[in-house]
Amino acid sequence: MFYNGKKKYIIFNKKIFYNFFIKEKMNAGLILQGWEVKSLRLNRVNIINSYISFIYNKVFVFNLNISPTITACNHIQYDDNRKKQLLLKKKEIELLKNYINLKGFTIVVMGLFWKKSWCKLKIAVVKGKKKYDKRNILKNKEWNFNKLRFLKKNI
Repeated sequence: MFYNGKKKYIIFNKKIFYNFFIKEKMNAGLILQGWEVKSLRLNRVNIINSYISFIYNKVFVFNLNISPTITACNHIQYDDNRKKQLLLKKKEIELLKNYINLKGFTIVVMGLFWKKSWCKLKIAVVKGKKKYDKRNILKNKEWNFNKLRFLKKNI
């Protein structure tokens, strides 16, 4: 677990800032089974390539891989890659639907965190970056770094 601001994240996907332009961020509740909560407490989760989609006006997260613990029960079949339903308000669902209908936007998972005893999902509406966007951002970062160094020398 690590801290990003005030929140204590279970897992956080830092590559989102490199690969996407972030338009909106929001928190969502997550419907989990008991064994999934135990696995989350042991950090046995992977959110790489996780995305959000709609099925019959309900919001689901796909590719959120929660591995069962070693001490899990043997007679139950665990589906570690099942779709999990999200808990959102109607206004938030309508906002997400409007963004999905626009070309080029998608909804991805930024991270998982605990709020009291509830597991929450940080989601973001994003638009993909092209290679030239990534190069321009790196070039601007490097220029700002060198500019500060030049100013420090001249003072």
